[in-house]
Amino acid sequence: MSTDMLRTGEVAEAAGVNIQTLRYYERRGLIAEPARSLGGHRAYPADTVTLLGIIKAAQKLGFTLDEVAELLDTGRRRHPSRDLQQRAEAKLAEVDQKIAHLGAIKQALTGLIAARCDSLTNCTCTDCPMPFPELAAPEGLTRR
Repeated sequence: MSTDMLRTGEVAEAAGVNIQTLRYYERRGLIAEPARSLGGHRAYPADTVTLLGIIKAAQKLGFTLDEVAELLDTGRRRHPSRDLQQRAEAKLAEVDQKIAHLGAIKQALTGLIAARCDSLTNCTCTDCPMPFPELAAPEGLTRR
């Protein structure tokens, strides 16, 4: 094996992934199938570590593996595309939605804490801010 080629364990360690992840990415086509040494060991080019880092970074930004695979495929075709920009804009809209949702959750939890709510079903606090029984009732049924 040449000195610029890396074995499976070396790639996995350098990229901070486990060997099963490396093989899974290979099966999914995220990374190219490596050459084999005379002894039958996988021999990855050194830039595989960089590619794995890119994949992990894209996942941290919220892209799924399917989305990453599509983006990598688009990039490998080497013609300009707005695909990454469009997907990043869509992902940003998703993040904004999640932030708004988390803000509503924070506000509700702050109200629960301030009211000293003590039960989901039989809260004894005065003026409970959370209508748990009403939220739990099947749609169309109202509690009396």
